[in-house]
Amino acid sequence: MFEESLQVALEFRRGFARRQAAEVVEVPGGFAVLHERFEYSHEHNQLVLDVPPGGLDVAELAEDVLGHLGHRRISVFDDAAGRALVPGLVAAGYRHETEVVMAHRGEVPLGGGARVVGLAEVAPALERQWRCWLPWASEDSIAQLVGRRTAREAGADRVLTVAAHDADGTVGAWADLYQDAAGTAQIEDLATAEDRQRRGLADAVLATALRLAADRAPDALRFLVADAEDWPQHWYARRGFVTVGRTHGFVRM
Repeated sequence: MFEESLQVALEFRRGFARRQAAEVVEVPGGFAVLHERFEYSHEHNQLVLDVPPGGLDVAELAEDVLGHLGHRRISVFDDAAGRALVPGLVAAGYRHETEVVMAHRGEVPLGGGARVVGLAEVAPALERQWRCWLPWASEDSIAQLVGRRTAREAGADRVLTVAAHDADGTVGAWADLYQDAAGTAQIEDLATAEDRQRRGLADAVLATALRLAADRAPDALRFLVADAEDWPQHWYARRGFVTVGRTHGFVRM
């Protein structure tokens, strides 16, 4: 069951990346996505591989397709292939990240009290949070990281932003929900504002997103991706998510 869930999740991620791209470049073992409007976004300008053919210089390939950008991002969806690439890409100056793909196996919450919002409503909170995460970033890059949500609208049949408001009416936590025609759903970019922590807002967002996805397709896969080295994966596990596989990311600035 884990293997099937992983393959469904990976196919969803491939499709989402392709559909929201302004340009797709086919390469050996995968593809690259590009979006000139959002050049600072790694999500929208990256190399996506499964199992690269033997003898392929992945670092050189990344230079060929991403060389005009200020970053290099390589996502490798096959666990064994990703681990095999670590020594060479680290030697080439890349930082390695391992991600866990987690499928929801728990009971679907009744709902958490969060609601679907538009970009205009959540944008101020997004901008404040990106400035907290990237205090050195330029005005243009922050604007792109907030505005790239408009590109995501093309990524799946259903693309929603779910937000929970604090007692003063301010957006305090948010996440995206992506769902395809078959009902497969990904919850992505779940975050809580730095000054709104430990108030149950992320729980409200996650519960609401799960309920929205399940109401449309009760038996379809619901999944997310988390950093394998960070604490949120344990937070998700306590809320009914189980790890079904691992993928890899390589980043060079």
